[in-house]
Amino acid sequence: MRSLILSAALGLATALPAAADTIRVGMSGGYFPFTFTRADELQGFEVDLMNAVGEITGDDIEFVTMSFSGLIGALESGRIDTVANQITVTPEREAKFAFTQPYVYDGAQVVVKAGNEDTITGPESLKGKSVAVNLGSNFEELLRALPYADDIDIRTYESNIEQDTALGRVDAFVMDRVSSAQVIKQSPLPLALAGQPFDEIRNALPFRKDEAGIALRDKVDAAITQLKENGRLAEISEKWLDADVTKPLADAAAE
Repeated sequence: MRSLILSAALGLATALPAAADTIRVGMSGGYFPFTFTRADELQGFEVDLMNAVGEITGDDIEFVTMSFSGLIGALESGRIDTVANQITVTPEREAKFAFTQPYVYDGAQVVVKAGNEDTITGPESLKGKSVAVNLGSNFEELLRALPYADDIDIRTYESNIEQDTALGRVDAFVMDRVSSAQVIKQSPLPLALAGQPFDEIRNALPFRKDEAGIALRDKVDAAITQLKENGRLAEISEKWLDADVTKPLADAAAE
């Protein structure tokens, strides 16, 4: 009798839907329009993306906000499961983390006060200038990798909002082109793009390279594929960026 009851209980357990997991998503909450707080509500492109992923996978999404410079360390230590904050795929990061497919294709962009775009025309004209950039970001790495980096006064900030504010004290700031266009619209300062993007970047979600991390990466990656195929990802992009940045630049240029 006991074995029959146990068998019945096991049968019932397998018939019930699996309990939802919680995916802990780290973000700064200070990188408009991708992740930012307005009226005490966390919102933006990355927030909508991860909520859409959770709808497909059936998982609960828990957003964990902290300084941008602390996000990678939080992922490595297991305090969060991934980072949704425009994390650029680089060889160094790929060696440490398991990435999903890219979901944003963009380029690094120099932004200046309107009227200065004739004298600062791109990264080559940053020598002798003070430049704001997100601390620990790929853009900081790009600036420091320039052959004339020692001639640039690089000043780091925790958010692109701080960079915008800092433009009253520096000559330029560097961020992704998509965000810069949105910041220009929102800023109380008259701003302008300086030259063309000087490096193509691909943004994706990083996960730890252990068995659980790779399994979670695969599940989230399949959801991103579905969001691309059903057009939802493009809709989220258009909502926040007034453009579809979810395709490789070569493919977008060919359309």
